[in-house]
Amino acid sequence: MEQAKRSTFKLLFYLKKNEPKKNGNVPIMGRITIDGTPKTFGTKLEINPNNWDLKNGRILGKSVQALSTNLILDNIRLRINKTYDDMLKEEGFTTAQKVKLSFLGIGVMDDAVLKAFKEQNEDFERMVSKGKRSQNTYNKYKSVYNHLCEFIKERYYREDMPFRELTSDFIREFDFFLRIDKKCTHNTVWVYTMPLIALAELGIKKGFIRQNPFEDYKISVEETDRSYLLKDDVEKVMLLKPSKPQYELVKDLFIFSCFTGLSYIDIQKLKWGNIQSFFDGHQWIISRRKKSDVASNVRLMEIPKHIIEKYRGITHSDYIFEIPTNPTCNTHIRKLMVEAEIITEQKVTFHTARHTFATMFLTEGVPLESLSKMMGHKNISTTQIYAKITSQKISKDMDLVSHKFKSMEDAFMP
Repeated sequence: MEQAKRSTFKLLFYLKKNEPKKNGNVPIMGRITIDGTPKTFGTKLEINPNNWDLKNGRILGKSVQALSTNLILDNIRLRINKTYDDMLKEEGFTTAQKVKLSFLGIGVMDDAVLKAFKEQNEDFERMVSKGKRSQNTYNKYKSVYNHLCEFIKERYYREDMPFRELTSDFIREFDFFLRIDKKCTHNTVWVYTMPLIALAELGIKKGFIRQNPFEDYKISVEETDRSYLLKDDVEKVMLLKPSKPQYELVKDLFIFSCFTGLSYIDIQKLKWGNIQSFFDGHQWIISRRKKSDVASNVRLMEIPKHIIEKYRGITHSDYIFEIPTNPTCNTHIRKLMVEAEIITEQKVTFHTARHTFATMFLTEGVPLESLSKMMGHKNISTTQIYAKITSQKISKDMDLVSHKFKSMEDAFMP
């Protein structure tokens, strides 16, 4: 096979001197020749023709531009060689046109990565339109697709690529691209690489590849500081008389979340049909989380009951609350924190109320398993984060008082 390759396959880089740019530069072209048949393609690179090494098909000198452009040309050569080798192994033959199109990724591959991702996003969009999936999640998938398009163009110099060219290095390079080029945080990288891992699993299911090339790539979400209010602060908000009427509804919704653990979107989607009398004679909120479609059943305490009754009949629809946009709620909540004279280290948003529910009820003795069911977590490990938060709070509280026992310690341990 190597002998056949040397005698039939050739890749040459040359200059297209008949189309000079205004700055005097000319495009660098590539020519693939197999069995005497040539096919040309553009590299999207340009140089001053006086700097071209005609014999070796490279740029002369050791300037930054020369080194970076030569590195790109080397990468193109490596990838075209790999495309040629893979086609020979899989099909026993190939042509210059097939190698060119496969390298450029111009819509001829059924097993193309971006093509499959785009189709998956289109399916997701249809589910969003039917109310089965979240618009926010779909927006994240679109962002990942756009980042992946840019990454493949910049690092692989093409419009798409087949699944068979995915390697363990691909996702590590994409990880680096997100962190450095896109300045994404660790947790954002975690969110953005998950669809790519799922895409590889789809490739296996469809028979495009035999095994997951990303199976040795490990990344997990880092625990971030989850802002929450203490029980005393919640009471301050409850007793506050807001300075403006429009703050009143947001204050009530925030308190409602503090006592139910429902997120903004789940409160927005809450209907009267979700309020049901259950086996114990109490009223419950029986719903499924919009984000994960996991059941979230919460017994209504008197405070959220009172808030529901306060707004009965206001919406003239099946929805319990007519809730402002999330940014509006967050703006009003910041004002409410100032008016209630609540000072916290972390930024307080509407979602802070959900974290407050978790930490407040866990501190008061609600078991982790029960809390996990109420919050609609897929995995109890997510709920355990709040147990760590409350432990950290206890530790900090102990730090504040430990010095008061210094004299006793000194007497006991001379």
